[in-house]
Parts: sequence; structure tokens; C-alpha cells
Amino acid sequence: MHNFFEFFAGGGMARAGLGLGWNCVFANEFDIKKTAIYKRNWIASDALSVGDVGKLTTKDISGTADLVWASFPCQDLSLAGAGAGLRGDRSGTYWPFWRLMEALINDGRAPKLIVLENVCGTLTSHDGKDFTTICSNYSKAGYRFGALIVDAVHFVPHSRARLFVVGIREDLQIPESLIAEGPGLWHPRNLQDACERLSAKVQEKWIWWNTAPPAKRNATFADLIEDEPENVAWHTPAETAKLLNMMSDINRKKLDAAKLAGRRMVGAVYKRTRRDSVGRKVQRAEIRFDDVAGCLRTPAGGSSRQVIVIVDGKKVRSRLISPRETARLMGLPDSYQLPQNYNEAYHLTGDGVAVPVVRYLAQSIFEPLLNFKGKSRRAA
Repeated sequence: MHNFFEFFAGGGMARAGLGLGWNCVFANEFDIKKTAIYKRNWIASDALSVGDVGKLTTKDISGTADLVWASFPCQDLSLAGAGAGLRGDRSGTYWPFWRLMEALINDGRAPKLIVLENVCGTLTSHDGKDFTTICSNYSKAGYRFGALIVDAVHFVPHSRARLFVVGIREDLQIPESLIAEGPGLWHPRNLQDACERLSAKVQEKWIWWNTAPPAKRNATFADLIEDEPENVAWHTPAETAKLLNMMSDINRKKLDAAKLAGRRMVGAVYKRTRRDSVGRKVQRAEIRFDDVAGCLRTPAGGSSRQVIVIVDGKKVRSRLISPRETARLMGLPDSYQLPQNYNEAYHLTGDGVAVPVVRYLAQSIFEPLLNFKGKSRRAA
């Protein structure tokens, strides 16, 4: 069994993805509401520390970790944010986390693997300087590393591309099969561009992680929809009509096509502010019927909550997506306990990491690295 620490743990979704073969030695989360859910779902755990990561020292953490996982706050790195990046109040919590990693290293307890997860905006924040800083920190700390952009849509019917930076202590060997000669499956152009901006010295530590493609996803968005959802009411016909009236001609045509599909169609809707033909800002309802939900976002900061539209021939109904449906979109089992409050449940799931993606990374990279006993092609 492999030991791990998790920071910015939220409701423990990284822990859920790592699975039963992993032992949580230490977890940290600042949000009181999230920690309540964490404790409810991981009853046997006494590893959870509640509080500011900036106030932790190595004395608060016992033991060593095969893996450290950190899904640090994304708000200042998101393309929808104000652009403060790693200087921001929330995404800036990366810094006390990293200083804690450096302290563990100086304490002779360097984790074998350190994994960061965040939005893809990390690649371009401050003209790419934030990503360069993160990579430089890995290099200075004695880690080889590489990044991947994995979209959860390959595992669940939910569009959610996220950046994962995987670093391995450079005294450890890497199986030849995990190192690619160049960009591959999870290395799109924006990630390649970010890598090219790194200095030659930092690039020497870069790894193009090589993983096998995941199995084909079978579930569609409609498969996860509840017939009788809890905590969510169907809109009245007037409310549905108001929603449909917010659609542009292009989106109304999508709706008309869904009515002619000959089967129940489930569309995902987000309200967005757009400019009309004369430049005025108007609120639009934008719908998709590709059997995939839009990326869940937290309902804070003015972001709209996702609405679903169910079309059965000429009959059209709408409502907010339910908390259980958001949990399913993140790959959580129905046994996972959610907050009773709608917004708290939506915030918890929308602010998490997709569970099957964590499992895929664990199976494809973390576990092969930690279990490797042979000789690597490129010893550190």
C-alpha cells in the first residue's frame, strides 16, 4: 500500500480516485463545510487537518509520503478570473504549500512523487510565467517532472480539461515505457508551447509522460439524469419558456432538431452574457445536445449554475441540474454523501477533481513508478 498526503483536499475526491491501494497519512483543507463532508465520507480517517496550509509546519505532518497531491485553488489562474495568478489570494496558496514541500525535503522526508492539479489557464497566466515558475520549483527541489492535460470527458460525460503536473524525485528510476520521445496523447499544442518557454536548464528535467489511451467511455449525459431528483424542482412552463426565449437562433435550431430526434434528448444549458447584433450586452441561454455536460463550475463569483433541458418530442422541461447528477458527472459513486444544501453540494463537486481521471493517472503513472524495481532507460 502506498502512503499519500493530500492538500486542498475538498471532499476527498483525489482520495476516492486513488482508491483502496492507497493510505492517506495526512490531509489538509481550509473550508469548514468541505471538511465536514470529508469526515462524513472518510469516517475511519483521523488524518484530516483543518486549517490554513500557510500555518502548517513539518511538525504537523508525521511520516513520509510516496505521493503528495495538491489541487490548489484555481480562481486566480482561470481564464474567467481577474488574472492575479500565483500572486492572488487564493491561487497564491500554492506558495505556502510549496514551501512546506521544501521543508519536508530539507527534513529528509522528500516525497517520491508530487502532483499538482489545476485549470489549463495555469499555462498562460502572466504570459506563461506562473507555469514556468512552477516547473522551475520542481527542478530546483530535485525533481524531474512532466505535465498532462486530461479531459474528464474521456471517462465521464462531462467536459472538464485539467492540467496535471507530475514530478518524481530525481534519485528514483523511471520505467522506460513511461517516457515518450516527444508530445503524445495528453500533450496538446498549448502545453507544448508552455514547455518550449522553459529555460534549457529546466527543460533538462522535463518528461513527456507516456500512457496508454483509456478505455472508451460508455455512459452518456442522459444516462446520469434522475427522473425524480432530490432538492431540485422542475421549472414551471412559464420559467421554461423564459429560458428558451433567451436562446439565440442557433441554439433554438438545436432545440428544434432535438424535438425531431425520435428519442429523449438531454441538453446542458449555461447562461452567458453576449453582445447582440447592435453591441448590447444580453443574457443568452446556450445549449448543447452532444450527450456531454458542460464543465461544472462553482456557483460563486457570478458563474451561472448548469440547467438541463429534457426534450421528449414536442414536450420540453427544464430544471437545475441536481447535486447527485453533479456528483455523477465527477465520477463519484451514489454512496458518496453530499451536503444537503444545494449550493454547498454544487460548490463541492464543481470545485473538485474528476475521480476517474485520478484513478487513470494512478494506474498509468503513479503506481508503475512506485512499483518499479528495474533499470530505467534514463537514470536520473
